[in-house]
Amino acid sequence: MRHQYQDREGARSDDPAIRTAARGRGDSVIDRRTFVRAIGTGLAVTPFAVRAQQAATVRRIGVLSPFVPSNAARWHDAFRQGLRERGWIEGKNINIEYRYAESRMDRLPALAAELVRLKVDVIVTSVMDDTLPAKEATESIPIVMAAGTDPVLMGMVGSLARPGGNVTGLAGITPELAGKRLELLKEMVPNLSRAAVMWNPGSRGSTVNWQELQLPARSLGLELHSLEITNPSDLDQAFADASRARVGALAIMPDPLFAGNLRRIADLAIKSRLPAIFHLREFVDSGGLVAYGPDRADMFRRAATYVDKILKGAKPSDLPIEQPTKFELVINLRTAKALGITIPQPLLLRADEVIK
Repeated sequence: MRHQYQDREGARSDDPAIRTAARGRGDSVIDRRTFVRAIGTGLAVTPFAVRAQQAATVRRIGVLSPFVPSNAARWHDAFRQGLRERGWIEGKNINIEYRYAESRMDRLPALAAELVRLKVDVIVTSVMDDTLPAKEATESIPIVMAAGTDPVLMGMVGSLARPGGNVTGLAGITPELAGKRLELLKEMVPNLSRAAVMWNPGSRGSTVNWQELQLPARSLGLELHSLEITNPSDLDQAFADASRARVGALAIMPDPLFAGNLRRIADLAIKSRLPAIFHLREFVDSGGLVAYGPDRADMFRRAATYVDKILKGAKPSDLPIEQPTKFELVINLRTAKALGITIPQPLLLRADEVIK
């Protein structure tokens, strides 16, 4: 076919009209078929080139979470909203890979390694329990914490101002928060002298929280009764133990294991007639009495700022770690009624939300 085409072109070159045009326009003459062929080729190549360019600009974000998807849905919605506000649209110029451990902490190392194999541009974590395995899985991919225990205390970073390494983001520095939750329990139960504390000794973050609680407890004149939970199957026995110990209230330490069993813990607390406090507002939505802690959705929205800067070339080692700026106090009056307690009016007035 190629030789036949060349023969036809050779025949056309003897055409007087062609020769005349050639003499009038010199070397600028372009054969019409060549022109049409070039245009057609351009039309065929251009969309492919555009698609290739677009594909090259799509960045990949890994989200590692110890929670079940339903627990983290509100936070991840806020994270995506924060990204959209900065021009990062899922399915357009970013793809997000989610990996959930569903309260099984032993799955986190494998999930972190999977994100590393996918060569994501940045990994976003939720708490210290997933930040640690992410850090162990990679020293090169940037890691953005959306929340977590003091990373300096945990040995994750050099300082809040100059993290160094590949970890940055937001962290809840917890001693004051833990003490504040005990204060709230005392305010709700005026004669409180002994409180149970539910924590997970298998979690480094939870262990730090338990240790940090000792000083504020002494300052408040509270004796703490330890309830160690490493598995959801421990919950029934723990509440039975709390009843035998005659504690007057329950403080639940931040931990994904507890976040994955909010409804069950709330029901057991009501059954045991124990006023209970947790750090996540989802606890109150699930029937718990009170929650006080950082606005987790706001922290995830702010984490998007870090991701934006990193995707634009910033180094995590140079981005200072921030602390929460928004906190929320949520109270469930239906649960208070079921427990037979009256929430003091000043406390209700300070609440960000009261469920009636």
